[in-house]
Amino acid sequence: MEIDLPSCVQARLKSDAGEDTGSPLDLPLNITRDQLQLICNALLQEEDKPFLFFVKDVEITNTLKDALDITKLNAEEVVEIIYQQQAVFRVRPVTRCTSSIPGHAEAVISAHFSPSGKQLASGSGDTTVRFWDLHTQTPLYVCKGHSNWVLCISWSPDGFKLASGCKQGRIIIWDPNTGNQIGKTMIGHKQWITALSWEPYHKNPECRKLASSSKDGDVRIWDTVTGLTVLSLTGHSKAVTSVKWGGNGLIYTSSQDRTIKVWRAADGVLCRNLEGHAHWVNTLALSTDYVLRTGPFHPVTDQQAYDSDKNILQQRALERYESVCGKCEERLVSGSDDFTLFLWLPEKEKRPLARMTGHQQLINDVKFSPDTRLIASASFDKSVRLWEAATGKFITTLRGHVQAVYMVAWSADSRLLLSSSADSTLKVWNIKTKKLELDLPGHADEVYAVDWSPDGACVASGGKDKVLKLWQH
Repeated sequence: MEIDLPSCVQARLKSDAGEDTGSPLDLPLNITRDQLQLICNALLQEEDKPFLFFVKDVEITNTLKDALDITKLNAEEVVEIIYQQQAVFRVRPVTRCTSSIPGHAEAVISAHFSPSGKQLASGSGDTTVRFWDLHTQTPLYVCKGHSNWVLCISWSPDGFKLASGCKQGRIIIWDPNTGNQIGKTMIGHKQWITALSWEPYHKNPECRKLASSSKDGDVRIWDTVTGLTVLSLTGHSKAVTSVKWGGNGLIYTSSQDRTIKVWRAADGVLCRNLEGHAHWVNTLALSTDYVLRTGPFHPVTDQQAYDSDKNILQQRALERYESVCGKCEERLVSGSDDFTLFLWLPEKEKRPLARMTGHQQLINDVKFSPDTRLIASASFDKSVRLWEAATGKFITTLRGHVQAVYMVAWSADSRLLLSSSADSTLKVWNIKTKKLELDLPGHADEVYAVDWSPDGACVASGGKDKVLKLWQH
């Protein structure tokens, strides 16, 4: 006999942070995603904001009926529909190489856009740092000062300074508007610099302090105005591979001694030791990386609002940070030579929230999406994997590269992901379909460095062929 299936269900809309929105509604099963969008906007008293809807972890793409298993429905049960707000703006996928700019005499090791996305810098094995003019797509300044490979560069969150670290262990601060060195060279590390991280804007809008990690096992905090070490964080027994300056006054470091250490930035006290990896820890990412990188301005939605009062800017940076961090703390994800990633809540727990396994080779790079919902990891097993940032649950593998994947970069709206590889290509992945959106060949050799500008307009890549390429829509 035919069972009488209900035509309506009781449903309640919930945000992905777990807050109820309105009281339970009687919804017809043939309600579409667009109609849910209208209801959600009405309940939240918003204008047309885009949302994704999930019921029991299944995305509603067409109608509610398609996403629900109707036969298991209990007439008394209130179905929870989780909504996730999407970015209000869209970043168009980069489709073509708009210019290939030679200039560096050796491999390009790092390329980074400024917080506004309007300036670009690169560091190379030819010992120089170069600034590039994005409007004319030509070289702007060549900065000579290092006498060995420039291994890492980092923009201050206000965009007025760029720090570079070299294989000799020296750090130099550059002025992007003139190409000149600011202050004196910071000397102290005994071996090469592995990473640089500035103090967040909402902690100090002057952008004075800089943390550096080195192969010598130390992490130093510098006052970039005087050029002196303020604090030396010693405790790692082997090379430190990465340093991140968090938004709540903590500094996170990863090392080849298999540990991640959490330090208090104010006085350099070791707060926590995060253990679990069975091999070198290569890379760290914070859920707040994007918001800390861009400081007071959202590069897309705050293009007009320019203010020179640092107190107002600091307040704005703090609001942006809190809107991303909210009541849940910063999350940290670490990738290692033991083929696994760990997800941590480093402010509270010294035990990992999740152990993320699946890669068949070492993990070289990991990044949180700007909306903090997803994690992407790049590995030498030629794949990129996507994970849920809240739980560390595996979502999918993005396959397509034919050699090791070196780096990943997210678009500002979190809808696209870019990966660079030893196979000389860049690939753009569509996060919604979990498929390859575009293949971008063009480099003649391995691509070491890639960055997607924070405003989404442009991608820069560089590598072994010494050429810096700019990609746009």
